[in-house]
Amino acid sequence: MLTGWRRCPTMAAMSATYFPSDEIVSRFRARRTVMGYWQLARPFTLLAPALGMASGGIVAFFAVGDKAVVGWEFLKVLLLGTIAAALLNAASNALNQIFDLDIDRINKPGRPLCTGTVSSMGAGVFAAITAAMALILAGVVSTLTGHWGTIALFAAATFFSLAYSVPPMRMKSRGWWANVTVALPRGTLLKVAGWSLAQSILSVEAWYIGLIMGLFLLGATTTKDFADVRGDAAYGVKTLPVVYGPEKAAKFVAPFIVLPFLLIPLGGLIGVLTGHLIDLIALGAICTLWGAHVAARILSDPESLTQTENHPAWRHMYYMMIFLQVGFVLAYVPYEFYGSMLRKLI
Repeated sequence: MLTGWRRCPTMAAMSATYFPSDEIVSRFRARRTVMGYWQLARPFTLLAPALGMASGGIVAFFAVGDKAVVGWEFLKVLLLGTIAAALLNAASNALNQIFDLDIDRINKPGRPLCTGTVSSMGAGVFAAITAAMALILAGVVSTLTGHWGTIALFAAATFFSLAYSVPPMRMKSRGWWANVTVALPRGTLLKVAGWSLAQSILSVEAWYIGLIMGLFLLGATTTKDFADVRGDAAYGVKTLPVVYGPEKAAKFVAPFIVLPFLLIPLGGLIGVLTGHLIDLIALGAICTLWGAHVAARILSDPESLTQTENHPAWRHMYYMMIFLQVGFVLAYVPYEFYGSMLRKLI
């Protein structure tokens, strides 16, 4: 018989239940909420509009024409305009997720509204704040440059964002109108808004560049709809893949991924685009060949587009947009500018 037995402290500690402190729980919840809003904004998708705005401003600054601002003043409006474009796109992303909540529960259940990390009310406040900040910054830019076009185009883009997602307009469910509602603000108007950072929007060159981007997005925007067919069809959202099926929708999309880029060298040859002709021809050729490759992949297996959210074709569309923005900048910046920058660095 054992006598003098005492309970082992180690055994007692192992049997105890650990409860995290209120401070640790509070920090975890705060971090989870912040990450939820970060995911709500979909940061990866903010790069293209921000870069589109910035490249539009740089192209206008080096294009032929009168400049509204120069030097540090231009860099200031360029930064403000770029931030405004990203904020407005974040607002549009949040707004779309609010009104697509039921659809996302089928197509994208990991999104913050579906998981409950962010509430619909919180998403609505986020969308309102980011949109208001974007419009305020656009107004500041218009004041600094004296061009009313910036704030006017941002107001128009805000309207299109509402029209795309919010009933009763809800253009997202109206076939080709959904594509137009995306392509016009995020393609055409975005490039012209960027142009307004340096020059007036009353420019054929600005709208010609915007036309190229708009036509490309008119087809490219459908690449994100293929993966959402199941949820969209369940809730009556008539995207092109839902209405026509993947194979026919792919045939509609393919020309818009190739043909708009032929307008780039054409614009240089007829004098509408005032960048370096050789660079414009090279940019158009690379994008046309790239687009033809993507179109061939889409047409060869359209059913595969419906099986994953970020299909390679969608990623190609996004990378092509970024390449186009950078390509236009390189085609307009004078060669002497690179030399002077290198001399300063050396």
